[in-house]
Amino acid sequence: MGYKTYTCPIARDCGGCEWLAVPYPIQLRRKQAQVDELLGQMAQKDGAAIEPIRGMSEPVRYRHKAATPFAHARGGRVLCGFYAAGTHRIVPCEKCLVEDGRARHILGAVARVAERLHIPPYDEDRGVGVLRHAVVRCGWKTDDVMLVLVTRVDELRGVDRLVAELRAACPEVTTIVQNINDRRTNAILGRRCKTLFGPGVMHDELLGCRFEISPTSFYQTNPAQTEVLYGLAVEGVGNAGRVLDAYCGTGTIGICAATKMPGLEVVGVEQVPGAVACARRNAGANGVADRCSFVAADATTWMAGDGARDHFDAVIMDPPRAGSTPEFLAGVARLAPGRIAYVSCNVVTQARDLEVLHERGYRLERVVPVDMFPHTRHVESVVTLVRH
Repeated sequence: MGYKTYTCPIARDCGGCEWLAVPYPIQLRRKQAQVDELLGQMAQKDGAAIEPIRGMSEPVRYRHKAATPFAHARGGRVLCGFYAAGTHRIVPCEKCLVEDGRARHILGAVARVAERLHIPPYDEDRGVGVLRHAVVRCGWKTDDVMLVLVTRVDELRGVDRLVAELRAACPEVTTIVQNINDRRTNAILGRRCKTLFGPGVMHDELLGCRFEISPTSFYQTNPAQTEVLYGLAVEGVGNAGRVLDAYCGTGTIGICAATKMPGLEVVGVEQVPGAVACARRNAGANGVADRCSFVAADATTWMAGDGARDHFDAVIMDPPRAGSTPEFLAGVARLAPGRIAYVSCNVVTQARDLEVLHERGYRLERVVPVDMFPHTRHVESVVTLVRH
């Protein structure tokens, strides 16, 4: 029996799904091999098996966040879509195989409304124009849909008509936010936001917990696989009484752990004050505010100060793609938790960090690869470590 394959008319130009032509079971085998190559020797030394990769039953429409840049085209048209790989040439897209089905319709509607209202797209070479990007977040377990319009300027002319036309074209949108990014940068979002319609936030659910998501919050793109990822992290802390959730963001992993383990106390550390405020609201909304506290601080600095006087049975780490730092890892080792659950979106940097933790008295107990982004080369990994 042959494998099911997926096709996309712009896959070659877009380049986002570089493995789309590869049957999904083979993609999973390749990703398993990546993790085996990077972590296999250490796992074997510690007597830890690398478990089979957790893939998706149907690897399509999994992205619940989508974005587009905008550009001028002939006849006053506004282009939207994806940047072609390695360029700033926009490949038009009306439907994307891996995105929530609502997303491209909404992004396309923004371009058409901008054309009608003569809102000029941003020209990054000259640093002029108004409309830079649009970002859509679609609820997985809720009907909430957030549209974020990223503009170069603070004040939008005819904003009431803009909002009215967008609502008419996209009645599924529950809130519209303007994000102002006036910097000459490749970063999509700026620091300031204005709510144009609705509450200015949306909500979604993971592992039975309800979370508030702001326009600038980090929230995993693939919620179905996020449940797998976070479930493994929660399992990794075992029967711990107190857990440090480092890089906690809006508190998602720690709050999920607290709701699954009634006796658990969680301390989350996050350096973005807005994310900490959101984490506190999320803890309250899920009935665990009495067992989840959040600190606005750099985790490395905090562990060397106030955190050094505390006791933790386990630490949850979920660093960015660049991985952790030697200073952070040394801080974790000084806390001497019995268990560490390390969630990684980059197994190369995870392998580097695990070597450091290995040298500081930890061994691998469990390694589980997770496929968060089918049809790409990326693979995530959840590693549980225990202290000798």
